[in-house]
Amino acid sequence: MTLPTTARRHGLLALSIACALSLPLGAHAQSTTTKSKSTTHEQQLEQRVNQLEQELAELKAMIQEQKAATTQAAQTAQQAQATAVQAQSTAQATSTKVEATPPPQFSTAPGLKVALHGFISATAFGQDRTFSNYGNGQNAEIPAPPTAANKANGYDGSLSGFDIRNTRFWLDITGAKLTENWTGGGRIEMDFFGGNNGTGAYAQQQPIPRLRQAYMDITNPDWGSTIRIGQQWELMFPLENTATSLTHIAFPLGYGTGFVGWRYPGVVWMQDLNHGSDGIKWRLDLGVFEGNWNGPANEAGTSTVNYLTAGNANFRPQVEARLHAQGSDWLAYFTAHYSEVKLNGVGDINPKPLRDTLNSIGYELGAQWKPGVWTLKGLIYSGRALGELFGSMSQFGNINESGGYVQAGYNFTPKWSVNAFYGMVRPNNDQVIHWTTTSATAGTALLRSNQSALSLQYASGNYELGVEWMYDKLRYQVGADGPRQNTKGNQVSLSGLYKF
Repeated sequence: MTLPTTARRHGLLALSIACALSLPLGAHAQSTTTKSKSTTHEQQLEQRVNQLEQELAELKAMIQEQKAATTQAAQTAQQAQATAVQAQSTAQATSTKVEATPPPQFSTAPGLKVALHGFISATAFGQDRTFSNYGNGQNAEIPAPPTAANKANGYDGSLSGFDIRNTRFWLDITGAKLTENWTGGGRIEMDFFGGNNGTGAYAQQQPIPRLRQAYMDITNPDWGSTIRIGQQWELMFPLENTATSLTHIAFPLGYGTGFVGWRYPGVVWMQDLNHGSDGIKWRLDLGVFEGNWNGPANEAGTSTVNYLTAGNANFRPQVEARLHAQGSDWLAYFTAHYSEVKLNGVGDINPKPLRDTLNSIGYELGAQWKPGVWTLKGLIYSGRALGELFGSMSQFGNINESGGYVQAGYNFTPKWSVNAFYGMVRPNNDQVIHWTTTSATAGTALLRSNQSALSLQYASGNYELGVEWMYDKLRYQVGADGPRQNTKGNQVSLSGLYKF
């Protein structure tokens, strides 16, 4: 019984040792299995990480592409916006340029530009007297003294009509160059007071153009100097200071009965005295013009054509000077005139004139002021033997005279204005009678004139419309010993003007 027990003990011990020995093997086996499983999982994780990294790279690539596309779109939008702004600026600049561009011009030669300007004038008028010296309609100034036949027949000389002779056009030429410092230009100006086309039934509707001005300018802008050569207004004519009127333009209100002046071929030097400085602008004008007079008659019986007048004898020119000052809303000037006239005429064909020679002398002081809505104009003059300048109502002789005019204009709106005018001339009556009448010739002596006018005008753009009433009272005498009488004339007119 003992042996089996020991055997059982040895068996149990052996079994225990075997179990002990088998434990590491089982652990190793389990470790090997676990390690195998871990390796597989790591591989799966590595594959997953690789897949995620690939997907991430693809996502980054997509983001980069989208970012590039967005940047390009933004740049395109910015370029489009810049292009639009540039196009808008160009359009605005073009529009501004178009608005600032002067009227169309044309060229006659390289470097020269010619611009056409002028106005169309039309006047419907009615008069209760015929006007003498200068005419009727748009050039009415002085009423005609009635003749004995008129008085006997009771004729008052009333008439009416439609006049377009104020219509005027001119060409301004610029761009001429004399030297590096001297440039120039010129003007040709015409209207339709040259008479009528013959004396037929339709002559009144066919007025002939007449040359008003034709001159060239040579200018030095650095010195403020201009030399004007050709037919132009002489310096006694108040070119910048004529009375406002839509009816009386070529023959302004007061012409010959309030102020004097005429156009002549000549040379004028205009010099700025304070060129380039601020404040009042001072200018000195010096002019020499062709001489002129009415008669004496030549062998053919004519005296006013082909230069055969006393003013052209031995070329005794008219010499004038004018001092001009101008501010922001005013201007003023003083003018002096002198010429000598040989009354024997060209070739001494008039051996017994009232005197051999006479001196034409004149002085003029004028001004204009625009305080706010008012425009005030006026001048006074005095002189002797001014017939060549429309003086003494265009009566020629050694006649002393004085005269002047004033006009007040009021703009009660930007487009509507009213103008009141008064002008007068006072020649020496005895001298007028002495030079215009003799015992053998019962001429008519015009002794004095008073002219008044009132107008209402509307201006809008290039158009102007106006209604005007003009009144003139004339004192006259027929013959050397006739009585002094008065006559008067009224004119009512409706005028329109279109400027271009």
